[in-house]
Amino acid sequence: MCSIPALPAAAKELAGRIDAAAQHARTGCVLHPSYLPAKLLWLSQSRPDAFRAATRWMSFGEYLFLKLFGNAAASTSMVSGSGLWNQNLNDYDEEMLSALPIERAQLCPIDCMDQPETKLLAEYAQLWPRFDGIPWFPALGDGACDNLGSDCITPSRFALMVGTSGAMRAVCESESMRIPAGLFCYRVDRKRFVLGGALSNGGEVYAWMKHRLTLPPDDQIEAQLAAMEPGTHGLTVLPLFAGERSTKWRADARGAITGLSIHTSPLEIVRASLESVALRFRNVYDIMLEQIGAPADLVDSGAALLHSPAWTQMMADALCRPIIACMEKEATSRGAALLAMERTGAIGHVRDLPPELGRVYQPMESRRAIYEEQLRRQRRLYTKLFEEN
Repeated sequence: MCSIPALPAAAKELAGRIDAAAQHARTGCVLHPSYLPAKLLWLSQSRPDAFRAATRWMSFGEYLFLKLFGNAAASTSMVSGSGLWNQNLNDYDEEMLSALPIERAQLCPIDCMDQPETKLLAEYAQLWPRFDGIPWFPALGDGACDNLGSDCITPSRFALMVGTSGAMRAVCESESMRIPAGLFCYRVDRKRFVLGGALSNGGEVYAWMKHRLTLPPDDQIEAQLAAMEPGTHGLTVLPLFAGERSTKWRADARGAITGLSIHTSPLEIVRASLESVALRFRNVYDIMLEQIGAPADLVDSGAALLHSPAWTQMMADALCRPIIACMEKEATSRGAALLAMERTGAIGHVRDLPPELGRVYQPMESRRAIYEEQLRRQRRLYTKLFEEN
């Protein structure tokens, strides 16, 4: 019987069946354990009887619709992030489906996508009479909603989100999209792409440090982090505690800290680790810059950055770009509401209700060379650990 650790093996097996680079260029999803193709293959091998008994494959959002309305409706946004969708054809990817033991008929039909339901089943109509007869839209991708909620809806405005994990994304309205290696691509809807990169290690790195190191109270941590100069810790950190997604997508990658000495303090480890996450975003930013050009604005959201101005400043310095703080506490939920309002005609366009923005963090030119050197050291360490062996 297969186990959860066998998921990376399933991704590697898929890479032996199809051209992984070509598949990524079509679907915007790499062959990685975090995406649906590897999970489906793994499930077919680890639970073959249950797998064969399944007549329909659906997301939790579709299942909710099935329970509430009797119809398992999906959105283009959710399906396009599954690894089963050809982004430029706006259809399921036939080559990916042919490599998996599933059929197109087991997935949400294209003509049913994005359609609202209005009539709750009797049980729920009785339970929630005020919600019966109004449009319910299928679930959307949280990343797409975060961009909409923070008004990052054109290629000239990148969204930087750091919560437990992290992502940098841009929304592009176009007929087609060239998807570069290292990034993901999915859709807001039929007309808008989302291009960017994701880190499995965002605020979780900070949380890991606070849980395992002896540190002062939170308010003192923030003040002391802000007072420290970058690079003075002498450490090089790969913050890959939960493996790697963008940009190399190495599920087997692990964290590393080099340069430790008997004099290294816990707070220096924290500062170096937060800088290292900012440098991981720099890798994503550099690819996006080459693909769609420099943004006019870069807007941050997510609890991790909202609660740490010191970390947001590190991001601005590492990216060499001003960062505007989005003050909306729930940018993702806000984006979902805006898109629903756009679709129902309550507003003409999601841009009609801009978010509340706050402080602009300006990069410090005196720190540019320090972060550039740290970036080179981090990339060299990554190469030694994961590419030379």
